[in-house]
Amino acid sequence: MDSATGSLTYTDESIKTLDWQEHVRRRPGMYIGKLGDGKSPDDGIYILLKEVLDNSIDEYAMGFGKRIDIKIGEDGAVMVRDYGRGIPLGKVIDVASKMNTGAKYDSKAFKKSVGLNGVGIKAVNALSMHFDIRAFRDGQMAGGYFSKGLLVKEQKPTNAANEKNGTQTSFFADEELFGPYHFNMEYVEAMVRNYTYLNAGLIIAVNGQEFSSQNGLLDLLNENLGESPLYAPIHLKGEDIEVALTHGGGYGETYFSFVNGQHTTQGGTHLAAFREAIARTIKEFYKKDFDPADVRSSIVAAVSVKVEEPVFESQTKTKLGSRDMSPNGVSVRNFILDFIKDRLDNYLHKHSDIADILLKKILENEKERKAISGIQKLARERAKKANLHNRKLRDCRVHYTDSKNPAAEKSTLFITEGDSASGSITKSRDVAAQAVFSLRGKPLNSYGLTKKIVYENEEFNLLQAALDIEESMDNLRYNRVVVATDADVDGMHIRLLLITFFLQFFPDLIRMNHLYILQTPLFRIRNKKETIYCYSEEERVKAIRKLGAKPEITRFKGLGEISPDEFREFISEDRIRLDPVRLTKEDITHDLLEFYMGKNTQDRQEFIVQNLRTDEALEPEKAEI
Repeated sequence: MDSATGSLTYTDESIKTLDWQEHVRRRPGMYIGKLGDGKSPDDGIYILLKEVLDNSIDEYAMGFGKRIDIKIGEDGAVMVRDYGRGIPLGKVIDVASKMNTGAKYDSKAFKKSVGLNGVGIKAVNALSMHFDIRAFRDGQMAGGYFSKGLLVKEQKPTNAANEKNGTQTSFFADEELFGPYHFNMEYVEAMVRNYTYLNAGLIIAVNGQEFSSQNGLLDLLNENLGESPLYAPIHLKGEDIEVALTHGGGYGETYFSFVNGQHTTQGGTHLAAFREAIARTIKEFYKKDFDPADVRSSIVAAVSVKVEEPVFESQTKTKLGSRDMSPNGVSVRNFILDFIKDRLDNYLHKHSDIADILLKKILENEKERKAISGIQKLARERAKKANLHNRKLRDCRVHYTDSKNPAAEKSTLFITEGDSASGSITKSRDVAAQAVFSLRGKPLNSYGLTKKIVYENEEFNLLQAALDIEESMDNLRYNRVVVATDADVDGMHIRLLLITFFLQFFPDLIRMNHLYILQTPLFRIRNKKETIYCYSEEERVKAIRKLGAKPEITRFKGLGEISPDEFREFISEDRIRLDPVRLTKEDITHDLLEFYMGKNTQDRQEFIVQNLRTDEALEPEKAEI
């Protein structure tokens, strides 16, 4: 503080210039999104792997190297080896440690690649405790070993006659930044599968298990369909574009979109154009002014485009911002519109059987939409009044739709049961980014019911209104929708009913990784010096052993029993434990709902009896205390 003016001093010394690696380490979110510990598919450790893998994929796309080997150890160490051209030996150190350095600025070397800004591999280097890069080229090898972005040892060109050309990159993410982390191999395999769908003929081996695809996006669609489609998927390919699509029997729209091999989970200009093109082409084919929502309801589709010098809206490249296919080329929108209009129209003319099935589906969607249109208006008014006067929803200030606000990713809606639980969370929450929706009683079992029930059932209607997903998932107000129920039989039942509701009518909420289960402690173990919260029986046993003597043991029977001060510990951003609700290709939605929520009472009863875990099963652990 300047004593003369009473203001903070602002001098030449106040201006700082950070080294590139220090900037990456201080602001990792600018380069890899969030950090995370590996429990979520968008956690930073997967972005690190992707950044390294992208370079190898780009080599394959240019016609070099048909195999990539990935090894991930139990300790989190990663190695990626490709068999492309190999980095020019004199530039290996620069590529790994000088910002904005790379061959992808030269369109002759990499025409349509993902990594164009020369940042990705440097970010991996800076965020790794150990980073080793080696280039093999024409019988020689050169490389460098780094720690936290700083060069520790340079390997000058040396003989490597027995090694094939290519690049090998190894890294160990810095636990000082990421904390204890663990790679979920399901997420890794999903990433790798997408790469193979988009690069037919490429083999990627993960810890020895090989993945490959011969039919591109057609394979992707067939392996990700949750149920039998209404018609065989339509597969269309052209220069710089590939499309596959079909319709299912449920609700919502499911898309897998890609740009230059990058999975654009947040879509962008190419996906918007694709959705428009589908609706427009089908309307023109049948010569009927269908509502676009009726055309696209229950569609499952994949689209991949290749763009020169793509512009993404973030370093993690999850949303395309480009409007042109190339600096001097046709617009992305017109390119996709023209392709779909030509190819899809021709396909439907040649396959009248599929055209008939599609028309029947659209007419069914239209009939249902019109049947509930009157109910929708009343439901919206009821929802508006309930939100304003009954305080079902305690909203937050930042929403997921505030895309320019960095805090939008943290926007969360807790769905609670009863007044006591909602009261505890409401008093404990971060009002900036955490909202609370209070359920009244158990929701209806919606399995087998039509969407009309969403508007006639007050709880479902108000929940839908709170999320603002009636018209489109694009309007979703919260990035994380968290089911926060008691860890007892009734709480589990409510979880199941809510998941059924979302699976039935808004499956995209689950497919796009927005639905979670809140984990709250079952026990509080404490003595005069320390308090430990335990989320499982195993943690309880360990806590008792640690505290010794006779600690006070409290079993939380419901969320309402946890004080607001304690609850704050469990839902703060740095401590919250969330289990994602995920759908994999093995999960057949119809079969899951039929078994768990249908009328097959006897089969379900036998399953419960055979898989019941009794308290007696825990007795050996108790005996060891």
